[in-house]
Amino acid sequence: MDIKQLIFDLCSAYGVSGSEETAAETAAGYLKEIAEVSYDHNGNLYAVTGNLQSDKTILLDAHLDRIGLIVTDINDDGFAKVDKCGGIDVRVLQDTVLVSEDGLRGTVCCLPPHLTNGTEDKATPITKTWVDFGMPGSELKKHLNIGDKLTFVSEPMDLIGDKITSPALDNRCGAAALIYLADMLKGKDCDYKVVILLSVQEETFGTGAVTGAYTVDADEAISVDVSFANQPDISGQYASVELNKGAMIGISPVLNKAMTNKLIALAKEKNIPYQLEPLSGSTGTNADHISVSKSGVKTALISIPERYMHTQAEVISLSDIKATAGLIYEYIMCGGAFNG
Repeated sequence: MDIKQLIFDLCSAYGVSGSEETAAETAAGYLKEIAEVSYDHNGNLYAVTGNLQSDKTILLDAHLDRIGLIVTDINDDGFAKVDKCGGIDVRVLQDTVLVSEDGLRGTVCCLPPHLTNGTEDKATPITKTWVDFGMPGSELKKHLNIGDKLTFVSEPMDLIGDKITSPALDNRCGAAALIYLADMLKGKDCDYKVVILLSVQEETFGTGAVTGAYTVDADEAISVDVSFANQPDISGQYASVELNKGAMIGISPVLNKAMTNKLIALAKEKNIPYQLEPLSGSTGTNADHISVSKSGVKTALISIPERYMHTQAEVISLSDIKATAGLIYEYIMCGGAFNG
């Protein structure tokens, strides 16, 4: 499986929170040849592989939605008022080109520097953010409705080495890792029934992980997301996290200690590059929801290092996606942390 083409295809799909259908269709196109694919009422995508007769189930989660904006008003002059649909960074919004699910493009309004006196240099708050579609209000209302969603135009691009940049790498790269893993598991004997959950609405509420984990009722789970890599002016623990140096294994009170330790041991034993991410409480990922589903699920977290999260130019390394898939593969093939 071509990992770069996979991630480019996923990042080019729409799929703002609550409207993940096109992203799910793209993912299903890869998964349907290597796993049993189904959906639930919320739009979660499930792919079942491994030992379907096993009484031991592992849930592998990655959220499929991407951040965007929701239209809250359209005025008579043809400008659309928007609000956040997920954690948009307003600092990068001005003059950004956005696109609707139907392909309608507009640009976020910004005040030229020639017309400012310096007091407007702060990021425009979302309450004052409008989008210009270049047409009068009467015409715009034929193509755009209140409640429609907008997001960054997706143009995945190569950088030097194996690094790529694109909107929606959070968390399409996590979804790519699990699809790549499913291909690795094809035809292999293992002790687990493996359920891959590409979940919806993580960026807005976590609905997909809450209902998906309840539905699957797994014995163990591994959630895959992105976390922070080093860049200029970053200090603290993330200053030492590098791209192309492997997946980040989460350590948190929320997470199962035995699973975490097993992942670390396997990474060392199999020479899989890895980094550690200590977290003092909740993880801010779907792992938080999954771990408390029903009577509780033993849960671990693996994150892919990423720069410039929640912007239109997120950056990751393809090798870190492969390291993530490879580490979970070894965990499954050895029978996990509770084998025997």
